[in-house]
Amino acid sequence: MTQRAGVGRYTRQLAGHLGEVTGEHELELFYFDFKRKGSPFPIPNATFRANRWIPGRIAQASWKRLNWPPFDALAGACDLYHFPNFVLPPLRRGKAVVTIHDVSFMRYPQFAEAANLRYLTAKIKDTVRRADAIITISQFSADEIVELLGVPAERVFPIHLGIDASFAPQSEARVAAIRQTYGLERPYLLAVGTIEPRKNLPFIVDVFEQIKGFDGDLVLAGGPGWKHGPIFDRIASSPLRDRIRHLVPRDEDDLPAIYGGAACLLQPSFYEGFGFPPIEAMACGTPVVSSRGGSLPEIIGAAAPLLETDSPESWCAAIMEQIETGSGDAEMRRQHAAQFKWQTTAERTWDVYARVTA
Repeated sequence: MTQRAGVGRYTRQLAGHLGEVTGEHELELFYFDFKRKGSPFPIPNATFRANRWIPGRIAQASWKRLNWPPFDALAGACDLYHFPNFVLPPLRRGKAVVTIHDVSFMRYPQFAEAANLRYLTAKIKDTVRRADAIITISQFSADEIVELLGVPAERVFPIHLGIDASFAPQSEARVAAIRQTYGLERPYLLAVGTIEPRKNLPFIVDVFEQIKGFDGDLVLAGGPGWKHGPIFDRIASSPLRDRIRHLVPRDEDDLPAIYGGAACLLQPSFYEGFGFPPIEAMACGTPVVSSRGGSLPEIIGAAAPLLETDSPESWCAAIMEQIETGSGDAEMRRQHAAQFKWQTTAERTWDVYARVTA
């Protein structure tokens, strides 16, 4: 639950908001606490069950290699178990819900980390066979699961994710302070996310090298991920390398102001199961130009230009148009982003629990 992005963010936000929709039912959250640090974060109307005798990594390794011990032997008896990270561990009793965020590892295996690809490939078919319901994060991902895993559509429930209320228009003073903190002295185009092949960041470098009329920097904000080396090599070989910045936000609270200071958010991904950055940027009022990769047309809709990634020239034109005229659409972008609420995610997830246990 301490992971700051991706599945970790989903787990924390969902758990925090589920406590608001439980009604007369009990919500219990299981976690490994081998070092006895206590509850990871407070959640209203929820209790925690901790396993303090087995490190989580040891349990994970045993599930991978031995398919043992049963999860309920560690967590205790419940009517329903929800596993938010793709795979169902062994389970003797109770209903099981699993969240499969996307199947990019099947559609684009070349972009997956090798060990994770082997693990998911080995476990995913057994997971979808045993799960009483599968939650995913977009209709696009639901269709992919049905097609690639042969799951009946009625067992797959697409539920959009939410964004935190902190993603909102930022004051000029806050933006200026964050820009000073990170040394962002010049105007900048922004891409946010893990530095990995699926994000298609070399294409954005191509675009940046060709754009005319923008006298600023390109900022890539995110930690290094799988196969990041060639991406940094491409940046190092760019004639504009002195204007390409890589930063890792020191605190999640800094990200809204980083979005708020950007001239435009660029989302060139090959594939996204949902795609947080465009919606977060829109909530802050920032213009967006995006690819059509995966779920992005579903999530972004008509709130930003959606382009193929076969023409840097078309991206240059769209970016300059957004910089020059996009401020007039800021309210439309904020209204679009406002529909993505974690409260709604939690309510729809609880509806799946109720359906499974009925």
